[in-house]
Amino acid sequence: MMESSTIRNIAIIAHVDHGKTTLVDQLLRQCGVFRENQIVEERVMDSMDLEREKGITIKAKNISVLWNGTTINIVDTPGHADFGAEVERVMKMVDGVLLLVDAAEGPQAQTRWVLRKALSHGLKPVVVVNKVDREHAQPEAIHDKVLELFLDLEATEEQFNAPFLYGSAKEGWADRDLDGPRENLNALFETIVEHIPAPEVEDAPFRMLVSNIDWNDFVGRVAIGRVLSGYIRQGELVYALTKNGTKQRVKITKLFTYNGLKPSDSDHGIAGDIVGLAGFDEINIGDTLAVEPEAGILPFVEIDPPTIQMEFSVNDGPLAGRDGKKVTSRQIRERLFRETQSNISISVEDTDKATTFKVNARGAMQIAVLVEIMRREGFEVLVSRPNVLYKDIDGQRCEPFEKVWVDVPSDQLGGVMEALSNRRASITNLEHHHAGVTVEAEISTRGLIGFESELVNLTSGLGVMSHLFLDYRPYCGDITTRLSGTLVSMDQGKAAAYALDALQTRGKLFIKPGERVYAGQIVGENPRNQTMPVNPTKEKQLDNMRVSGSEKSIQLSPPVKFTLERAIEYIEPDELVEVTPNHLRLRKRILNASERRKDEKRRAPAKF
Repeated sequence: MMESSTIRNIAIIAHVDHGKTTLVDQLLRQCGVFRENQIVEERVMDSMDLEREKGITIKAKNISVLWNGTTINIVDTPGHADFGAEVERVMKMVDGVLLLVDAAEGPQAQTRWVLRKALSHGLKPVVVVNKVDREHAQPEAIHDKVLELFLDLEATEEQFNAPFLYGSAKEGWADRDLDGPRENLNALFETIVEHIPAPEVEDAPFRMLVSNIDWNDFVGRVAIGRVLSGYIRQGELVYALTKNGTKQRVKITKLFTYNGLKPSDSDHGIAGDIVGLAGFDEINIGDTLAVEPEAGILPFVEIDPPTIQMEFSVNDGPLAGRDGKKVTSRQIRERLFRETQSNISISVEDTDKATTFKVNARGAMQIAVLVEIMRREGFEVLVSRPNVLYKDIDGQRCEPFEKVWVDVPSDQLGGVMEALSNRRASITNLEHHHAGVTVEAEISTRGLIGFESELVNLTSGLGVMSHLFLDYRPYCGDITTRLSGTLVSMDQGKAAAYALDALQTRGKLFIKPGERVYAGQIVGENPRNQTMPVNPTKEKQLDNMRVSGSEKSIQLSPPVKFTLERAIEYIEPDELVEVTPNHLRLRKRILNASERRKDEKRRAPAKF
């Protein structure tokens, strides 16, 4: 084995909002990637619009910095459990991980889950306790909690003895000691070079495992990965070896290396470095590239299976096609299958209906992000409520369970505990701290669907939840996740203020005057657990008589506005969310009221 001694490959692991992307900004700044007078927006690694809007990382992305002659390739990974596959697939590209932990909150759910993957792959950690200058920071206690986490995850002795640094990503400093000079990130760079090993490379012809797929407007698909052996030059012929045994001979038309934020053209790539190669008509994550056709297929990291399924179907409502440009089943199917090529945790199945497709994924948020991207691309689509994927284990029906952590203020603990109990959760731990209470529980994925929206309402937005997949366990029984009913329009037209004024006494409204509605659309929430047909388009009948004081101005409460994630979790199995580029509408699967009643009778259990 040969070593590329001037290269370090490292991934950053952190929970949501622990400062990971902010730290990457500072690493780039202090390595001279930006000019001194250059105006740079915050979180430059969050290049997707959705990442900036939501404040989270969705796609794993890699950059490179040069520090004192050493090239440090950094992979920025998502911190949300639903995007865990983005983390899993980059494990083959790196030799170490930078574990970022909040000095007040400590290691959280996603930290634990991703760190377990990294340690099992033998990667060496460097720990940064971030935000030590904040109020309520307790870096010494967090240091001990991280060591306890290493013990729980069965870290090796070398991994357990990982170096610790204390810093502030926002202020741009990290030191080996708490009372350090607090000037810059030099101590972090030095620690990475000292403790993260240089990549080991094979003394053999060129081979590379494709760990990521990018798109370039000029050269098309770009396969990204770490060169495991040999070297590659632009214009060379290589073989793409797929997992199903096919071989494709391809000429490398473009070769990219990473320097700073953007890939730059290069004429060669060496073993140990992360490169991007173009020239492929078809290439997928997990494929092997080699100069020899008989080279073995490289093993790819095992991806955890999806746990939920949702239906995507063509919009067949009365307002279909008025908003979006891509509305046919062929366009929707092509887009969904294209997503599976770059997102390995999503799979798509055809159904017996040509207009309906089933999408399997890790979580509701992962699919909601896909739907949001599609609507911005001009698609119209109907999506269903998430359903869990069951398994038959030893003749017993089993369902996925997850571990959930809920941080709530102390005075709101009772309502949250009751909500978890109603969803058949078992409480495993309660921890009181300065910010409130952390509730640790085990709950079925089915019971977790819609809980985040309920938590926001129970705690007035102060509750925070995180979760990770545990295992499959026996079916835990029926769970009621929505206690309210709906107000369903029985007419088509524009909503009238006169009608909505009468309806708002029946429940919460989802629409405002002037909005187009149709029969079967859900226009509000009924406090009673039943569907109530209403007419939101009814206008006031006018006559030629006028009496002083008979006219009054109509005062309407603001309608409830759903985000895409909340809408998907809110609906029941007999309902759908209509997603268009500019509108979100909730509707019944069967729009015709008489057909709905017939369907309910067919589904009702027989009475003897």
